[in-house]
Amino acid sequence: MADDLFPEPELEPLHTRDYQVKSYRKGDNLLIRGAVRDRKPAGMYLADDPEPLKIHHMVVDLEVAFPSMEIVDARVVFETHPHGACPSISAHYQHLIGLSIARGYTHKVRELFGGPRGCTHTTALLQAMGPVAIQSNWSMRAATNTADTAAGGTRLPRPRTVEERKAMMQFNLNTCHVWAEDGDHMAKVNAGEEIELPLWIVDRAAKLGVDAESLMERWRG
Repeated sequence: MADDLFPEPELEPLHTRDYQVKSYRKGDNLLIRGAVRDRKPAGMYLADDPEPLKIHHMVVDLEVAFPSMEIVDARVVFETHPHGACPSISAHYQHLIGLSIARGYTHKVRELFGGPRGCTHTTALLQAMGPVAIQSNWSMRAATNTADTAAGGTRLPRPRTVEERKAMMQFNLNTCHVWAEDGDHMAKVNAGEEIELPLWIVDRAAKLGVDAESLMERWRG
């Protein structure tokens, strides 16, 4: 996990926290794997220690059914922790199984695992993993279309009716100001209109010298 998101100021470092979350296709399901790691700078606690000191490292695997987005398996591993009793809470995270990662997930995670009901670092990681799972819903659709097309099969049908398109957009509904239920994006969806293409796909299409709309066929399904 490299510290490459922002330039380092000319100040004495005190603490570094890294989150890393990746998603994978696992058969017909999604595997969301996340890790949180806390480190102290070299020499902070032990004067002659030349290496950063890792004080927390937790890893979480969530298997998520597609397209329902229900968690069907969960595994928590404490790689590095300060106290012998820390891993004893691992089994409690089995209560993730059966939760929808698309509806009420953040609130339910706080309710089940907040404060003394869980590990604060693992629970924070779980909250960071939710949006990755939602993003992966679109990736899974694109990956499925690509694999089916390569095998000579049929692509997933692109939603045609207003209700089909609204159902597809439910994962984004009210997740931010752009996707507010009374905002411009949802007004277009509700009217059966196409929303604007993401800027990142427009920029990449221009770089590749291809038509952005044709490139988006894979993303849309």
